[in-house]
Amino acid sequence: MSFFGVSGMYYSGESLQQHRIVLAEDSNLFASMVSKRLKELLDIDVIVCRDYEELTFAIENASFPATLAISNINLPGAENGEALNYLVEMSVPTIVFTGTFHESTRDSILAKELVDYVIKDSVFAVDMLAESVCRFLTNHRHHVLIVDDSPTARAMLTTQLKRYNFRVSAADSGQAALRLLAEHPDIELVITDYNMPDIDGFELTRRIRTHYGPHQLRIIGVSSSTNRLLSARFLKAGGNDFVVRPFINEEFYCRVNQNIDTLMKVRTLSERLLAKPDAA
Repeated sequence: MSFFGVSGMYYSGESLQQHRIVLAEDSNLFASMVSKRLKELLDIDVIVCRDYEELTFAIENASFPATLAISNINLPGAENGEALNYLVEMSVPTIVFTGTFHESTRDSILAKELVDYVIKDSVFAVDMLAESVCRFLTNHRHHVLIVDDSPTARAMLTTQLKRYNFRVSAADSGQAALRLLAEHPDIELVITDYNMPDIDGFELTRRIRTHYGPHQLRIIGVSSSTNRLLSARFLKAGGNDFVVRPFINEEFYCRVNQNIDTLMKVRTLSERLLAKPDAA
């Protein structure tokens, strides 16, 4: 099974049928559209809950835990966002699917450390939701290495990426990063700070590129510096992207997704070219 989503995401891989997804949505139209789309694209049957009582019953009386919940902000019986609080308390990863959205809503959603949010504001909303679901269910296939000498920065990025279901390793120096890369050949993305005491981000990128090409591994540079030349120097050193701190969560996740998607597409193309018989 494979598909290109509205943002260019390419999915091809294992069956996702074993996952249990709960959809908390009181709109019959959206409940039907989401259920149909996830079945078409991912072959997943979702459990639809029309109100708060049905949601709590589905979560607490299941034979095995829900892998993921998709929830509107307000439901009958939970008109003030209690459904999201409940899902957080039950440690159920949750994607918010809502038509009511403004800046304070966004801040509230991010404060709850939910997986993602999708706004019902276009004909593509259901497809975007399906992509978000697919990413969460398949991100475990991707191993990300964070390189930063700041314990706080490492912890923050590790928490954020694990929330999105990535496998994460962390290094506190450039030398430690090179050792982890040698020990874990499945690492596909390196997110490295620029300013480190032993090997800075530029030099680390150059050393990585002597062993790993851009078709094998992607590199995102990170810095809180206001020097705009850093991004150009980083890209010249072999990096693929650059993000300035403090960054917006949504932007950071989109950058990670785009780099993973590019890597997967390049690999797929390379495999097809290698498998193609000679024209002769």
